[in-house]
Amino acid sequence: MERGLLWLPLLFAFFWLAWQGSQEYQKIEAYRTWAEQFERAKYDIYAVLGQKDNNITWGKPMPKGPIKLETFSLLDVQKITLLVDDKQVEIEKLPEQGRTIELEFLFPEPDKTVRVPFTEIPLAAEWGKYLQGQLQSLQS
Repeated sequence: MERGLLWLPLLFAFFWLAWQGSQEYQKIEAYRTWAEQFERAKYDIYAVLGQKDNNITWGKPMPKGPIKLETFSLLDVQKITLLVDDKQVEIEKLPEQGRTIELEFLFPEPDKTVRVPFTEIPLAAEWGKYLQGQLQSLQS
């Protein structure tokens, strides 16, 4: 009986891990369906992001599909910056690591900003470079 009691926590851990894996798989499948409508899209555990023409849509991934979706136009954006640990960094001089990584979209309105979280600095930098190029071509 003691052996059974020792294995019971491992059995619970196994079922919990299997359930977590199933949830993550459902999130990825829901993202895949959602992303088909965009020209360019990204998924990570913090946020989904999609671009179609000049519109950017982002939200939080969930097993049944992204929630809290927000859409804005690049035509309305004044500036795009990369933030690592709430400090602006240059895309050419990326830090090795950081706790919070976000692309910040600044609008002409004084208090309007949108921050899209990322899990990896290089991925955020790649999106930042691409969207800044798009923004500059729109502004000129």
